[in-house]
Order: sequence, then structure tokens, then C-alpha cells
Amino acid sequence: ACRAGTTTVFSWGDSASSTQANFDGTQPYGGGATGVKIGQTSNVGQYAANPWGFFDMHGNVWEWTADWYSATYPTGNPVVDPTGPASGSYRVRRGGSWYGAGTNLRSAKRYNNPPSNRSNNLGFRVGFQKQ
Repeated sequence: ACRAGTTTVFSWGDSASSTQANFDGTQPYGGGATGVKIGQTSNVGQYAANPWGFFDMHGNVWEWTADWYSATYPTGNPVVDPTGPASGSYRVRRGGSWYGAGTNLRSAKRYNNPPSNRSNNLGFRVGFQKQ
């Protein structure tokens, strides 16, 4: 859903600037232009939707996923929608947030947190299409 069927690092290409997502734009990714750091969550829909019509899949807030975290990542070629182990102590979060650098926005980037973690830059996405 994040990359919307594309093969690039982000749904819009291989670089990121703060005109494309809410993150610390002073730390762009892949040659993206240096920009601003808003420093807080923004309303959904302030940036262009991905090709499937989803907004803010990169940046704004980290997304909790349903996957349990494992330090070892599934192997294979290609690895498509790996689910991780059946149980664990930590959940996977992806997508980056307003707080972090452009490298965290990559859909392939994953971090772990205990399910009890609460933060103002961690949440989940509810998809909708702008009418």
C-alpha cells in the first residue's frame, strides 16, 4: 500500500524532500532538496496521494503494523509481504514521521517498539480517497 505498486524507494520516486511528505526536511533522502521541518503532525491530505489514492504513507507519523518484530528478516527472491513471526514482544513500525530524517520514510525501513509504546509521532493510517 505504501509504494502503491511502484518499484522505486518511495511511491513518487527515489528521493524525498519536504514538499512530498512531512518529515525533517533538513535531512532529505537520495538527493532530495533540503527543506523545512514542521515539527508536528499535519492534517492528512496536505501532500499528494500515492498512485492508489492513499495519503501520507511516507512520513507524518510512524505506522504500527500487524507484524511482530524479528531481528532476522525473511529471505527469498522476491520477499513479498513478509508477516514476521507468529508472536513476540515488539511490533514493527514503518513509514517514518515528522520527527525524523528522510531515510526513515523508506517503506523498507522498519523499527520495533513494544505495543505499550505511546508517542506523538506514532500511530496508524486510516485510508480514504479525497473527493
